[in-house]
Amino acid sequence: MQAFYFISLLLPVVMGTSYFFNYFLVPQYLLKRKYLWFALYFYYMLVVSLYLEMLIFIFSFMYMANFEMDNMAINTRDIMLLAMVLYLVVFFSSFLLMVQQLFDSHKELEVLKVEKKKTEKPFLELTSNRKLVRIPFENIIYIESLADYVKVHSNLHGEIISKEKISVLEEKLPEFFIRIHRSFIVNRKKVTGFSNNEVEIGEMVLPIGRSYKQQGLMKLKTG
Repeated sequence: MQAFYFISLLLPVVMGTSYFFNYFLVPQYLLKRKYLWFALYFYYMLVVSLYLEMLIFIFSFMYMANFEMDNMAINTRDIMLLAMVLYLVVFFSSFLLMVQQLFDSHKELEVLKVEKKKTEKPFLELTSNRKLVRIPFENIIYIESLADYVKVHSNLHGEIISKEKISVLEEKLPEFFIRIHRSFIVNRKKVTGFSNNEVEIGEMVLPIGRSYKQQGLMKLKTG
């Protein structure tokens, strides 16, 4: 019973330490490679945490043992063991969370590299009428899929028809192109208005497909 009371009092300190480590130290210093500041604040965190733990330890024994020395020594080993196990569990979960954060950061970096590579060539290359056509991204209004070919609507070249799959073109386009339908990709910079079901580009109105609605609307709103 004494151990249960002690752990109950210790839990807020452990959880606060874990929160400070995971959501402040790791993103603010470790992931930004500020290792010296990370080590310094980590040391301060341990000192404060252990200091609070000792205060709780003393208070718990004073309260539960009522200053009786014989009673104070009964479950000391069990209490310290439970405290150590609790800290180990929390910091192990912290380590897993830190690994996940590093993995997510690496994944975001890879996405940024892919987007940067797409913009190194600021145009879309297509074969149309046996000729290689380069259409600047900024001039593409929207792309339409028709059976086994696509039609690129551009304010510079007009309509360019090519035997390509719209899914292949989607991989080549930068992030400001949004797939709103199985048959349409729009240039977000050309969109003049949109609702939950339609996208307006000037006088042109294009439907938003059900399976593309959530992601498409989210990208349109953040644009």
